Amino acid sequence: MSMRFPTATWPETRKVLARHLRQVPQARQQFFFAIVLLAIGAVANIWIPIQLGRIVDVVIDSTDASVARISVELIIAALIAASFSAWGFFVLSRLTERVIANLREDMVGTALGLPVHRVEDAGTGDLVSRSTDDVAELSKAVTETVPILANSGFAIVTTALALVTLDWQFLLVIVAATPIYIIAARRYLRVAPGRYAAERASMADRARRVLEAIRGRGTVRAFGMEESMHNRIHAASWDVVEHGYSARRTMFVLQLWMTSVEFVMLTAGLIVGFITVQSGAMTVGAVTGAMLMLIRLRGPLMGLMRVLDTIQSGYASLARIVGVVINPPQPTTPAGAPPKEGHVEVNNVSFSYGQGWAVENVSLTIEPGETVAMVGASGAGKTTVAALLAGLRVPDSGSVTIDGVEVTTLSDAERVARLAMISQDVHVFSGTLREDLSLAKANATDAEMIDVLHRVHAEWFDHLADGLDTVVGAQGVQLEPVAAQQLALARMLLLDPRVVVMDEATAEAGSQGAQALQDAAEELTRDRAALVVAHRLDQASRAEEILVMDNGRVVERGTHEQLLKSDGRYQQLWTAWMRGRE
Repeated sequence: MSMRFPTATWPETRKVLARHLRQVPQARQQFFFAIVLLAIGAVANIWIPIQLGRIVDVVIDSTDASVARISVELIIAALIAASFSAWGFFVLSRLTERVIANLREDMVGTALGLPVHRVEDAGTGDLVSRSTDDVAELSKAVTETVPILANSGFAIVTTALALVTLDWQFLLVIVAATPIYIIAARRYLRVAPGRYAAERASMADRARRVLEAIRGRGTVRAFGMEESMHNRIHAASWDVVEHGYSARRTMFVLQLWMTSVEFVMLTAGLIVGFITVQSGAMTVGAVTGAMLMLIRLRGPLMGLMRVLDTIQSGYASLARIVGVVINPPQPTTPAGAPPKEGHVEVNNVSFSYGQGWAVENVSLTIEPGETVAMVGASGAGKTTVAALLAGLRVPDSGSVTIDGVEVTTLSDAERVARLAMISQDVHVFSGTLREDLSLAKANATDAEMIDVLHRVHAEWFDHLADGLDTVVGAQGVQLEPVAAQQLALARMLLLDPRVVVMDEATAEAGSQGAQALQDAAEELTRDRAALVVAHRLDQASRAEEILVMDNGRVVERGTHEQLLKSDGRYQQLWTAWMRGRE
């Protein structure tokens, strides 16, 4: 059963953000400096309609006041407003982007440090969605909303203060509009967070479904599950549409409320303006300036309305990102394992993904220097057994031990010293060949690296002009599949574990370089305990013991010769294999 990472609550999110803010040098000083700059810009911006109102009074009264002088003051106010607001936006945006960058690194670092079975249980689609879609959504929300929020917030506050300063009766405008704001905000915030969180969760589920279909396309085709997988993806995609429509509908209702607020505000402003002019408390120009302030509020209010959608979506993404880091992995204390030898025992293990047993009552023993091969049709449970032995999954019952210690209780250092797993899907990290190999052994010498490359028969290395300094991966030399597999096997030799789990790691042996890749695999398993999920039955035939799996159970076991004589499932597989080769 999939156990997604949690979504953080507001107190948890606030705590994590505060921690990351403290990590930015002089974050508090930068924040208050940005606030001062934005406040100066907002005050200067309010001075613009006031100056326009003065021009109205000059024209009406035909006074000697210079329109040119007022115009100069108007231009100066505009320049101050623009420059200080832009400066404040820059300081505030730089601070927030640094926090987002730290949060992104924290999430990735936490995910890399989590037990692998925890990531597997949560589903890689959920983690991929949080580390890509949610990070992108949060970054977009910060980039788009910080300037608008700052500008709109200060514009509203300074406008309210300026109106009250002009005449206390404009307080009635605030009194008339504020209750509607509060009602609209409470109604919106009561339903919006849950709807946006549901939208993000449905997007994660869609990503998981698509990844499952792509990565398992071989199994999907083999069992004719194309229509079923298509229907699952369609259902997940339609959930995204429905949750997205629900979130947008919330925004539409909020817009209706905001239009009502604007109408009430302008109506109240006109009434107050008429009363103050009639009583002589204010001039026509002053009232004109006040109304221009109210009209200019339409931009900030509409800006806030537009970004609330992005803010809610961004907060939903932030809560999902923080959900990964709120419970960072705790270092596993050493289990007190004895010196590494490589004794492996899988005792009566069963495991379920939530719908029936994937593996049931499987037992096997591997002594140092022995190789046990597992064969069977796709879906027989071979890879699940390999994952259980590698510690990627925790068995529902039974035990998996190495040197007498449960695999899942070993500390990182104890596990790395004893156990390594390599599959058909290997990754060539971007960087130099030396950097790629040093991931397995940081202090490895050039001589050691060259030695392991020769031991895995990587003849292509001798043709690299820059040797270990050759850049490989996405930004460099693109290694062929066989070469990439040999590089992965070379890393394992540098790591030098006592137990090796190979999950169809030589499946590429059917292509050019088959013998070199097979020899490399034999070099890795020599003098080590090895569990080999065999894609090629000729590889399985060399093992000391062969386990034949079907529907999650071991149905046959023995040596190659014994199983051929038994005239059972293995003999059928071998006959089909040989016929295919012919």
